[in-house]
Amino acid sequence: MKNLTKKQKIIIGVALSIVTILLLSYVYSRESSTIENQNLSTYEEENKEEEEKEETTKNEIIVHVAGAVQTEGIMLLQEGDRISNAIEKAGGTTEEADMTQINLATPVEDGMKIYIPKKGEQIENMEETNSAKEQSNQETTSQNNNKTKTKININKATQEELEELPGIGPSTANKIIQHRKENGNFKSVENIKDVSGIGEAKYNSIKDLITV
Repeated sequence: MKNLTKKQKIIIGVALSIVTILLLSYVYSRESSTIENQNLSTYEEENKEEEEKEETTKNEIIVHVAGAVQTEGIMLLQEGDRISNAIEKAGGTTEEADMTQINLATPVEDGMKIYIPKKGEQIENMEETNSAKEQSNQETTSQNNNKTKTKININKATQEELEELPGIGPSTANKIIQHRKENGNFKSVENIKDVSGIGEAKYNSIKDLITV
């Protein structure tokens, strides 16, 4: 080093500084990359666990298994499971079970009761029962729709019937009845706007539900 010129010493010093900076940059970048990869991996694992948890919770259904099974009671199943899965959850059937009446391939539904009969015991066909239940629900809906479609005669309706109209409470219903008593029957549906408290907006909401 003593034989080196001042210029050569400067060049060597600059070179060493550059090498040191490059080494430090390399080490820092490696550490940063490692930390980022670890954070990304942790995030992906947590996200995956949350998705699996949500999916599991979303697909869970509850059924009631009773009759000739080892353990009667509430069973936790998954959407898409069959009656065979429910029986398996209940510990299987007893020796008294009559499986000729059960369709093991029937899909289970949330809130469903699965009854396994004993030999000599007769039960209704589950598919027929479900079909009858669905038909009953449809008839009830149809009846409700027909009830909704029946217009209320504002000249004859009781206070209770008037209160079935949207936006018509006890006070307004009473005003309609008082208006009838004092002024006679309404000549047209639109005349109901003469009653205090029934403006254009409220009239538009009930005009298709009333008649005279």
